Amino acid sequence: MRKLITLGAFLTMFLGFSQTQDIDSLTLQLAYQKQDTLKANTSLELIKILYSNGDYNRALRYIVRSETLASDLNYTKGLADILYYKSLIYAKKNDYINAVNSYTRCRTLYEQLNDSLGVAKVNNGMGLIEIQRGNYARGLRYALSAISILEDKGLDKELSLAYSNLADAYYKIRAFDTALTYYLKALPLQQVLSDTSGVNTSYSKLAELYSMKKEHRKAIDYYQNLLQSNPDNDSIQGIISAKLGGEYLQFNDYTNASKYLLQGLTINRRNDHKSGLMATLINLGTLNLKQGRLILAERQLAEAGVIARNLDDNMGLLRYYDRMKQLDSTRRRFDRAFVWQREYYNLKADLEQPDGGFLTDSIALDPDGDLLEPGMDSAAEDVIGIDTEQTPTGIDDPIPFRLLFYIMLAILIIAIAFIMMNNAKRMNNMKLVQDLEEKNLKAQLQHEADLEHIAQLENRNNVKDKLFSIISHDLKDSLSSINGFIDLLKDDALTKEEYDNLIPELSENANNASLLLFNLLNWSKSQMQSLEPKPSLFDIQEVFEDKINLIEQRMTQKGITLIDHSLRDFAYADRSMIEIVVQNLLANALKFCNKGDTITVSNHISNGHCILSIADTGVGISKENLGKLFKGGSFTTAGTSNEKGTGLGLSICKELVELNNGKIWVESTLNVGSTFYVQLPKSKAI
Repeated sequence: MRKLITLGAFLTMFLGFSQTQDIDSLTLQLAYQKQDTLKANTSLELIKILYSNGDYNRALRYIVRSETLASDLNYTKGLADILYYKSLIYAKKNDYINAVNSYTRCRTLYEQLNDSLGVAKVNNGMGLIEIQRGNYARGLRYALSAISILEDKGLDKELSLAYSNLADAYYKIRAFDTALTYYLKALPLQQVLSDTSGVNTSYSKLAELYSMKKEHRKAIDYYQNLLQSNPDNDSIQGIISAKLGGEYLQFNDYTNASKYLLQGLTINRRNDHKSGLMATLINLGTLNLKQGRLILAERQLAEAGVIARNLDDNMGLLRYYDRMKQLDSTRRRFDRAFVWQREYYNLKADLEQPDGGFLTDSIALDPDGDLLEPGMDSAAEDVIGIDTEQTPTGIDDPIPFRLLFYIMLAILIIAIAFIMMNNAKRMNNMKLVQDLEEKNLKAQLQHEADLEHIAQLENRNNVKDKLFSIISHDLKDSLSSINGFIDLLKDDALTKEEYDNLIPELSENANNASLLLFNLLNWSKSQMQSLEPKPSLFDIQEVFEDKINLIEQRMTQKGITLIDHSLRDFAYADRSMIEIVVQNLLANALKFCNKGDTITVSNHISNGHCILSIADTGVGISKENLGKLFKGGSFTTAGTSNEKGTGLGLSICKELVELNNGKIWVESTLNVGSTFYVQLPKSKAI
């Protein structure tokens, strides 16, 4: 790699040195050449090199002298080429007036020479200038006239520029399918020419256009190409990550959406890129809204709304109003949802006005298929008034002038009154329609809220039924066994040998009842949506030690060996919730191990996350049962010592881990053992 870098640097220095030598050589030739066409051509070669090096001011000095020489010699071809480069330089310096004047003179000379390629190159340059100034119709006309000639001559550089100009112009006038065609034509030429800026623009526009056409997979491909082509460009990385996250949201691919949106959030905040930050926050708010994290969604959308107003970004405000309407509808705040909907439609109506940004000037075609700009045609330009000398004065009219005036005035008053009455009636009808629409919307929103409330009540009723079922069976069995043992103790009906034999069973029943109650309480809380994590930094090793101590006696009784490979490491989550997860996973491992089996606990760091693992050499899980884990139902099987359970433990674990922005999964082989993994963040999400 070092050799390649050295070679590249050497080549760059060599090329730079070579160009400097060329400039010096041409400058020396000019000093000794006569005032003839040869000197004009030598000067033109020097101008080309200076233009390609970006030394525009020095090039202009030679252009002034060469233009005078070519004019004096009546050297039309040389003068046309010199004026062409003069136009290019003025365009680079954003001096559009001088650029257009030079292009116009240049094109006249090329037309005199019947140089169709020269005319095409000039038209291409003129098209770029007009498109940059917002004159899309004129720019399209120039660019289209240059295309066929440039394609025949195979001039990649000029053709790439022409395709890009046409694509930009069609995009501006909202002819999106045509714009897509020309961006696709421009991209391979830009790649061949190593035009990084052009490639970036084409990638971005193609992704945007495919997204508008609902072809989101293609949009994702082009956005990812853009990211890969610019790994060190934070500005591009920030805004494109936000857009990529939005594309993945279209498929409800929350994992990839979250990945790119968090990446975009970090980059845009670090670089204070307001536009990218606004797009990221709106998409993050949408993601959290879909996943039921309403408080976080509201906070992110509120920040996005402030930025959109500060930037005066109307499209951003439209998206903000729409998401806030969805959020407040979900929260059953229907009065606020209606306000957001009204704001959305008011802004959309403003933008759809001719001066609002959605509509553009129409583009017309003449009978020969050429582009025409909006305005009067040639015939209409001649009709500018009425010949007043041909108009009768009315002096010889038999009807008195004053009577005619009063008749016309009366007709005007009647017409105005009729228009006012008709307008008042129309406004009243519009108000009635609007009132009906508002009432219908409120009724619809209320109906949706009622359905959601009914679903919640049914869910809570199901939770209650399940709680009673579990308590009446599993918990009742454990407590009955304990109560029977206590009765035997009170009656002194046990011998010492019977007492010693029953103690382990009593301990197991007590542990089962304790874990059952523990899981039932946490599960019922989660079902009632009352669990709110309180994250903080805590040591994973301490949690392992505490929970191992709780089951140490049971492990000894069952003949299980525990291997502790835990390390001191910190995670950012709600410690009490993670303690519940670890306790459940350890209890499960113990439940499905036989005498002589091993349980191993460990933790490590992977991709900036803390990974916990609890492995056992127990009975394992069949492929059929693996799919039933972590579900909302109460799937359970008896342990190796016929231990019972509610089947809720893993469901609780999954909910608690996800509440803390983590993941949980299992790897298992029947009759070999199982390993449960928990991934947790190491720091607060930005």
